[in-house]
Amino acid sequence: MKLADVLILSLSLAFIIIGIHLSLTIGVEASYPVFMFAVALLFWFQYRRIQNPKEPEKPTSKPKKRKKH
Repeated sequence: MKLADVLILSLSLAFIIIGIHLSLTIGVEASYPVFMFAVALLFWFQYRRIQNPKEPEKPTSKPKKRKKH
């Protein structure tokens, strides 16, 4: 996962927590835009994951096993 993906996912989680706090203190009407922004960030995160498929793994050099003769 790239740094931008981690930041987008973290921001989305932060906005969800802020939205829950606003819902409990002020009301759902005040927290609705915050939740919508969090959902938009989640959609953006998913879009980025679909557009950039899993990066190919770097070949690692493993020691070769010796065959017994």
